[in-house]
Amino acid sequence: MSAAAVGVRAPESVPLSGPEPRPSLRLVASNGALSLDERLGRAGGALAEGLPAIRLTRQGRLVITLMTIVAAATLAMAVATSVDAAPPQIDHVTVVSAGLTLSEIAAAQLPTLPINDAVARIQLANGLNTFQVQAGQSLLIPAVPDGRGSPGR
Repeated sequence: MSAAAVGVRAPESVPLSGPEPRPSLRLVASNGALSLDERLGRAGGALAEGLPAIRLTRQGRLVITLMTIVAAATLAMAVATSVDAAPPQIDHVTVVSAGLTLSEIAAAQLPTLPINDAVARIQLANGLNTFQVQAGQSLLIPAVPDGRGSPGR
């Protein structure tokens, strides 16, 4: 079985109406004939005449950004290391008895402060980085500021 088409014509191409094609973009070189103010439409040019406008590439902007970040970080480090905290004022010295912990000493010696603050102050005054103390060890007990900002007990 075969089928044959008699009297059938092939479809004709129909022109499609659509938007006209856009003109292609053109690159225009900047030869410095106009100052930056004139290009932006400002009156009374603030830039010196005869000097071309500065153009930075992506790499140039990256270099300037990185240099700014490094300068800011260096300045921050210099300020942070130059500011020294005042050493704590020492009120008295106590000797650790056998079986006492740093928390117990802090509670007994600095009763007006919360335990964690008292322990931290004693650690700071003595240069301790752990909570362990030994029997017979001398500990410096810092003065506690009274409500007026002056150290008291």
